[in-house]
Order: sequence, then C-alpha cells, then structure tokens
Amino acid sequence: MEGTITKSELIEHISEQLKLPTGKAEQIVNCVFDSMVKALQEGEGIEIRGFGSFTVREYKAYEGRNPRTGETVHVAPKRLPFFKVGKDLRERVNRSRETAPGEGPKGIAAAPASMPAPAPSPPTDSGGFGGGTSGGFGGGNDSSGGNRF
Repeated sequence: MEGTITKSELIEHISEQLKLPTGKAEQIVNCVFDSMVKALQEGEGIEIRGFGSFTVREYKAYEGRNPRTGETVHVAPKRLPFFKVGKDLRERVNRSRETAPGEGPKGIAAAPASMPAPAPSPPTDSGGFGGGTSGGFGGGNDSSGGNRF
C-alpha cells in the first residue's frame, strides 16, 4: 500500500473488519483519538506496547530569525506532541520493505557484487516532531503515570 490512509479510510476499514455500521466505527475512532488528545493536553504520556509512545515536549521561548529578511523574531514557548516508534512496529515496517534478492527498492537492480555495500548509518533517536535529542520513554517499567494501551 502506497500513500497515506485518511481518517475516513481508517473508519471504513474498521467498519468492514469488525462488521460494524460506519457510524459506530466512526464513534470508536473518534473516542480513541479524543482520549489521546485529552491525555496529551494534560501532559500525560501515552504508551501503546508494540506500537510506540506519545509524549509532549516543552520548548522555551527564544529569539529566532526570519529567513527571508534576517530580522530577529521572538518565538513563544510551546508544547508539541512527539511520537517515538516502538521496536515491534519498526521491525514490522522494515520487514515489509525487504525486497527480492537482486532487486533494490521498487524493482531497481541492486549494485553489482563487485561494489562494496555502503556502511550502515548509525541509529538516531530523533523519532518525531520538534527536533531535540533523545525522546520518548526509556522502555521497561515506567512509573511516569502515562497511559498504557
């Protein structure tokens, strides 16, 4: 599957999968999303085992620059949602991208065997929106009081 799945497509899929009326599936999706938004608004983390974790990162005010004019601009403090992918989801997505031997991505022929393969990049922990260094929960037992699903 290529592209992006929309909320209405998700509702339709749940309706078909669970043999529910579309209206009921929409209520379920809205309830889940509303609960997640409320938890994040209250500063709580959300951890969905095997999927990932959502946290809120707080950023202090700073003086930035308008890239077009170079003028100094005050940037207000903000809170942004941050998602850190879980190990199981990361592995499942990577497995789905594996290609047949001798082929690269999207059917492009792989480099000849005489050429050395590029060294793998070191893993990063940027994880989501808002920049920063490491993020999310450290894993294991977390006593931060975040939601677990």
